[in-house]
Amino acid sequence: MQASRQTVLTIIVLGAIILAIVFLETRHAGPRALIPGSADVTPGALESVGTSTANAARIAEKKLRYAPAKEITEPTGFINTEPFTIQSLVGKKVVLLDFWTYSCINCIRTLPYVEAWAQKYQDAGLVVVGIHTPEFDFEKVFANVEMAVKKFGITYPVVLDSQYGTWSAYGNNYWPQDYLIDIDGFIADSHIGEGDYAQTEEEIQNLLAERNSVLGLHTPIPTGVVRPASETVNESLPLSPETYFGSARNEYLGNGTIEKQQVADFKLPKDISAPNVFYLSGTWDIESQYAETKAAGAGIAYNYEAQNLYFVAAAQGSSALLRVLVDGKPISSDMRGGDVGPDGLLRINENRLYSVVKASAWGTHHIELQLESGILRAFTFTFG
Repeated sequence: MQASRQTVLTIIVLGAIILAIVFLETRHAGPRALIPGSADVTPGALESVGTSTANAARIAEKKLRYAPAKEITEPTGFINTEPFTIQSLVGKKVVLLDFWTYSCINCIRTLPYVEAWAQKYQDAGLVVVGIHTPEFDFEKVFANVEMAVKKFGITYPVVLDSQYGTWSAYGNNYWPQDYLIDIDGFIADSHIGEGDYAQTEEEIQNLLAERNSVLGLHTPIPTGVVRPASETVNESLPLSPETYFGSARNEYLGNGTIEKQQVADFKLPKDISAPNVFYLSGTWDIESQYAETKAAGAGIAYNYEAQNLYFVAAAQGSSALLRVLVDGKPISSDMRGGDVGPDGLLRINENRLYSVVKASAWGTHHIELQLESGILRAFTFTFG
């Protein structure tokens, strides 16, 4: 019996010693290895990566080349997501920030690419974040932005930046502008405006490959480039400038005092042939962001160079009805934009961008919009 008790005691002591050794080894071994192919970082992995000599050298080199990403600042709402921070993604994901606003035609033309990237690379470690910074006051309204997100089929997170907090943090100046944030939280690439989609996608793939390397992952990264259905612009052809009707930026007004808020009766001059100049007729109330009229017969005349013409507008009340004339005649069926009816009338019933002219080829044309009924607020003409 005595020998048995000694044997048991010896086993217990040896077991305790073995457990102590295992415990000490575990403490010094660092975090457990990442599971190959895992899309998320296991707890503690960032600390291990952050203390490596290779990582320190990589970070030091990046500090010489890139600016650090800025945080989401003063957000006024979130769509398709709960509130989150950029910092919560650093060290885990590659992030694409897309600054846009829903009445901007240049932004609208890029959205199919941004959505395609979000879908294609989400399992490979990319998070796309739309930063919706409004150009006009109606774009600050949550319901308006939410409706636009649904209309354009956007599934990725959208942050409302109605106070321009994030826009200012990034020193942004353009719609659209994209920022690619790498695994270490640096702005590795930026692109202004439309185009160069293949180059942006190649950089996404490069940054995802770097993420795999840094985190010790083997996550498959899709290859090739997306080619969604999206309207394109021939940049080799002349294009009329974006034309604003409000006093803050109405430098193309041809028959009135620019940069002046006023209520005035406008008359068309005999010669309205000047290109890229707009002329008003009838009574208009010129406010900072828009020109408003409720006078039946009031109109806008403009000579433009483009293939397509868009109109950012709103109605006070239920709707405003406008007759569309191109080159002095009712708009023809082969030039009607998607928002002009077969009767040649443009119905303004939402605060948004309207497709007025969608031609088969580029050309120089004269357009007139004449108010039939309702109260119209005219913000801009844009072209493509």
